[in-house]
Amino acid sequence: QVQLVESGGGLVQAGESLRLSCAASGRTFSSYAMGWFRQAPGKEREFVATISWSGGSTSYADSVKGRFTISRDNAKNTVYLQMDSLKLEDTAVYYCARRQSRTYSVHAGEYDYWGQGTQVTVSS
Repeated sequence: QVQLVESGGGLVQAGESLRLSCAASGRTFSSYAMGWFRQAPGKEREFVATISWSGGSTSYADSVKGRFTISRDNAKNTVYLQMDSLKLEDTAVYYCARRQSRTYSVHAGEYDYWGQGTQVTVSS
């Protein structure tokens, strides 16, 4: 059983930064791609960023490109999401997820394990 635990969310003002972390249990973390998704109130869950097993390939939603950076530390079984220049519209619950493949995907349906989520609130 894989467990994913997100942390690092909080309340910040527009323009500030946050770094989310997602710690994974299990010894096979480094074999799989990981992703970050978010869900705002009243909206569907949407793709944010994804990273391949080695960290060599990444992809971002257009809405966060240039502001967010996904990275991973396989020695620590952790994936990160550095969020800079936060905007009001970034307010959401952020989820990390694992895909049982070495290659990344932007589709939520292709991820098999999900964390419980961490709230990010951006105020003006």
